[in-house]
Amino acid sequence: MELTFFGASQEVTGSNFLLETANTKILIDCGLLQGGRFVNPENYQPFPFDATAIDAVFITHAHIDHTGKIPKLYKDGFRGTIHSTAPTKDFAEQLLIDSEHLLRRDALEQHIDPIYSLDDINHSMKLWKEVAYHEKIHLKDFEIEYFDAGHILGSAFIVVTEKETGKRIAFSGDLGNQPAPLVKDTEQVEDIDYLLVETTYGDRVHDDPASRKDRLEDVIEDAMQLKGALLIPAFAMERTQELLYEMDTLVENGRVPEAPVYVDSPLAIKLTAIYKKYSQDSNYFDEEAIKEATAGKEFFDFPRLHFTLTTEQSKAINDAPMPKIIIAGSGMSNGGRILHHELRYLPDPNTTILFIGYQAQGTMGRAILDGAKVVRIMGEEIPVRCKMATISGYSAHADQPLLLQWISPMRRSLKKVFLVHGDMDQMEPFAQKLRDEFALDAVIPAYGLKITL
Repeated sequence: MELTFFGASQEVTGSNFLLETANTKILIDCGLLQGGRFVNPENYQPFPFDATAIDAVFITHAHIDHTGKIPKLYKDGFRGTIHSTAPTKDFAEQLLIDSEHLLRRDALEQHIDPIYSLDDINHSMKLWKEVAYHEKIHLKDFEIEYFDAGHILGSAFIVVTEKETGKRIAFSGDLGNQPAPLVKDTEQVEDIDYLLVETTYGDRVHDDPASRKDRLEDVIEDAMQLKGALLIPAFAMERTQELLYEMDTLVENGRVPEAPVYVDSPLAIKLTAIYKKYSQDSNYFDEEAIKEATAGKEFFDFPRLHFTLTTEQSKAINDAPMPKIIIAGSGMSNGGRILHHELRYLPDPNTTILFIGYQAQGTMGRAILDGAKVVRIMGEEIPVRCKMATISGYSAHADQPLLLQWISPMRRSLKKVFLVHGDMDQMEPFAQKLRDEFALDAVIPAYGLKITL
């Protein structure tokens, strides 16, 4: 059995791992590399393997850095099966359609052909099969099983067993931060021989997630007292839904002043509908959320909540009286409808902008967070006079203590651990931690490294 690292190697994005025997070839994830532009130029290069020879692709979760090159795989000749949980399949279709628009725009700016088309997405979806947690899939030399990763709805880590030798290799995908308000905690497994583990926050400790609702309450109260707009740049997937779920609780219990809440993101609205589709499915939501759903409480539905799908509805937010709350993408203010609201409201001292996620270097969100007095939006120089707030507990990734907690039950059987999905400043300290605390052979693989297991 051989394992080759074709992505997320000494970097965070581009998840893609090839596991093969003489008779079987499977991919775990097939994601885009993401960089300063929406897509890294390396994504335009041919796959470093024969797409027609791949028997199946097993997807850990829907994020584009894990799914974004599946249509390219189809375009290059792949005709095997694609496997994921049911929510992941639904989410992935919407995210791929959304990203195709951005990829096409990116390609036009560079005067090259797009990586793939909507037709390639549609054909890929016809190859896609739904998998339940703990359902065993038998494919030639391998047995594959999905476990709940607790990262986003439907996310999984995957355990592959080589039938002939009994060797077991686990692919973490992305592991969740705990406790989370919607999804279950990450499952644990034992008796794993080889492990690929994400290290996005391998050298960090998050703020207590349990305190974030109180912090959100404080920010909303302060913003509403100013009688201005509260702007929340938020990613369409998971962050928006977690915000709405916690706002729902605050509104229902009278903990925040009444104000209209606008979700101004077509993609977030479509993804929220998928959350509602699975809202009573105990396979995916945690016990508390299921209890509320089965008691007749509608997810993401509280007084004065508005979903603005069309451009006309989005523009009408400007005419709504103050105070008001606007949740819009993108999460780092580097595109999307949030830019229109920032252009209008950042100069107002009564506006508050709330950051609930990481703001990467080079994004407008990071510039505002770092105290920029002026930002450029749609060709205009916009003064930043608004208030600013941050809540850091909304990360959907496990931090170092949670990663160690997850690995601990496997430590006696593990022969080798491969650190992936992380920057070197996160991977190197975590590798040393695994060596010191668990006496494990921790490796940081380079792109293209092939290992015989």
